Amino acid sequence: MAKYLVIVESPAKVKTIKKFLGSNYEVAASNGHVRDLPKSSLGIDVEHDYEPKYITIRGKGDILANLRKEVKKAEKIYLATDPDREGEAISWHLYHALKLEDKKVYRITFNEITKNAVKESLKNAREINMDLVDAQQARRVLDRMVGYRISPLLWAKIKRGLSAGRVQSVALRIICDREDEINAFVPEEYWTLDVNLNVKGEKKPISAKYYGTTEGKQTISDETQAQKIMDSLKGAEYKVTEVKKGERTKKPPFPFTTSTLQQEASKVLNFSTQKTMRLAQQLYEGVDIPGEGTVGLITYLRTDSTRVSEEAENMAAEFIESHYGEKYLAETTAEKKNAQKIQDAHEAIRPTDLNRIPLEIKEDLPRDLFRLYQLIWKRFVASRMSAARYETTTVKIQAKQQVFTLSASNCKFEGFMSVYTSEDDREEENTLSGELNRDSVLSFQSFDPRQHFTQPPAHYTEASLVRALEELGIGRPSTYAPTITTILARRYIAKENKNLYVTELGEVVNNMMKEAFPTIVDVNFTANMEALLDGVEEGTVKWKTIVSNFYPDLDEAVKQAEKELEQVKIADEVSDEVCDLCGRQMVIKYGPHGRFLACPGFPECRNTKPYFEKIGVNCPKCGKDIVLKKTKKGRKYYGCIDNPNCDFMVWQKPSGQNCPKCGEPLLIKGNKLVCANEQCGYNVLFELSNKS
Repeated sequence: MAKYLVIVESPAKVKTIKKFLGSNYEVAASNGHVRDLPKSSLGIDVEHDYEPKYITIRGKGDILANLRKEVKKAEKIYLATDPDREGEAISWHLYHALKLEDKKVYRITFNEITKNAVKESLKNAREINMDLVDAQQARRVLDRMVGYRISPLLWAKIKRGLSAGRVQSVALRIICDREDEINAFVPEEYWTLDVNLNVKGEKKPISAKYYGTTEGKQTISDETQAQKIMDSLKGAEYKVTEVKKGERTKKPPFPFTTSTLQQEASKVLNFSTQKTMRLAQQLYEGVDIPGEGTVGLITYLRTDSTRVSEEAENMAAEFIESHYGEKYLAETTAEKKNAQKIQDAHEAIRPTDLNRIPLEIKEDLPRDLFRLYQLIWKRFVASRMSAARYETTTVKIQAKQQVFTLSASNCKFEGFMSVYTSEDDREEENTLSGELNRDSVLSFQSFDPRQHFTQPPAHYTEASLVRALEELGIGRPSTYAPTITTILARRYIAKENKNLYVTELGEVVNNMMKEAFPTIVDVNFTANMEALLDGVEEGTVKWKTIVSNFYPDLDEAVKQAEKELEQVKIADEVSDEVCDLCGRQMVIKYGPHGRFLACPGFPECRNTKPYFEKIGVNCPKCGKDIVLKKTKKGRKYYGCIDNPNCDFMVWQKPSGQNCPKCGEPLLIKGNKLVCANEQCGYNVLFELSNKS
């Protein structure tokens, strides 16, 4: 019989950890939290020192009953929940829910699910860290106070089903502020002027950019100014006045933190933050690899540290030296300095074993899991490699008093870029076909004047919003994905082509929050609150002090808002569908299963229809609209709105163009347009087809 019981959070870890520990150990899962604040009430006794009232989560009774049976049999109990605040709190709740006061109980943590890490954690067993537990309790209680006191106010003043949150309301404010900036932006005109010159002895002409005059840099504000410069240079002689050679290095990236992984997965793989975290959780908990069984492929996924253990450093050095050569190995590896509190007990996100090369296990992983693992693997290897080196050339060319410049760079040593390049690294190399010097003979070929306008700030994407939240110190690694998911689910924001747009509902909620609760949606206040909560984790601040200072002001603001705020009516979005029964324009409503069309004449007319998102392309079979649909399992496809009368259906988005070879529809696949007829095989770059 097993003498020791190890309790983990996820059932996915049970098999993996049992394999490492042998027959003396029983491993069981709590399936996450087992106790929480009640859903039906605030659950915090504001009259008696803000004491939380925890109850068993519905549906967890059987799990706790089974765990109690295992507890009775065990000599020692090891609480092995995740290595963060949330995990510490789950261990504490398990301690009380399972009544472990008279048992030998130990808390163990591991940053990766490997045999060494799990066995090492047993040697370093400790007591539950109450500072971590209190930090989690403080967050939970503050979030509950904001949600349960303000959300009913939004229901009363706007409509039911809305919610407010300590972090989500600030995230919404940030997106709304950006939208206001974009709407208020007035573009300003400016011009650039390039000169194309022939170089004696060279086949290709060179192109130099206007810099200014011999007295200094100058901008061109309009066409008149550009024309004046061109007129002044008629018949001018162009001479090379300065050639500077240099070397530039591009440093390798830091390994991934939660935030940077979410950003890069969004940019490169087009994953939402929620999807990235779900896949990373699977990679951490374990994947079945033939010949090895279930193995954890990456370290813990919630971290804001770029630190790497000595063991991992040695593993990386050995791998890089044997696979790429000694010159590719970084002399020293940098660590990101961060002014904010870092969860430094964790390492950066990295592979648990570099010898599990992504391509070698590609067949054993689902496509998206493989793509995320490959991204993490490449980023970590690159972070331990040497910098890329470029040879740079800067040339100054003078004609009368006007100065033009030409910059070129040539990669001399790829370094880390032989393994990994981010979007920022993918710069076009501007190389000179020949050697330019003061004796080079130049002759004028043509001018290339171009009009430009300054651009407004870009709309936030999930990636750039995560970066903004991190830079402002709002939320922590575990909160970014659920925050974005919540404001999307509440329909405060909409996502189109990666960009996040504020909806009418989002604007109304944000304006009400700014009017009634300016402190809660204040960026600096929220960042300071995060710093105080980190103080609880460090043991320097008492969690009830924060709560007792926060709640009275919130309570007063809610009571005042109940009296002073006016009710706001949100108009339903009108569709272009006409009601078959009464002829009114149908409106878009939201139900438990998403959007649907309803007649605004309710209750006299109760007509409803399914709502389908039109993509602006006509059906090639019958000419009616093609709409985005979902199968019963939730997979997206594109079909004719007149189904079942018309059976047109494809998995990829139709482009609205037809194949020039066979006339079938062209579908958008990644960055290409591909013929729907697989036998035809025609394809063309999407960008190229747009230009044509």
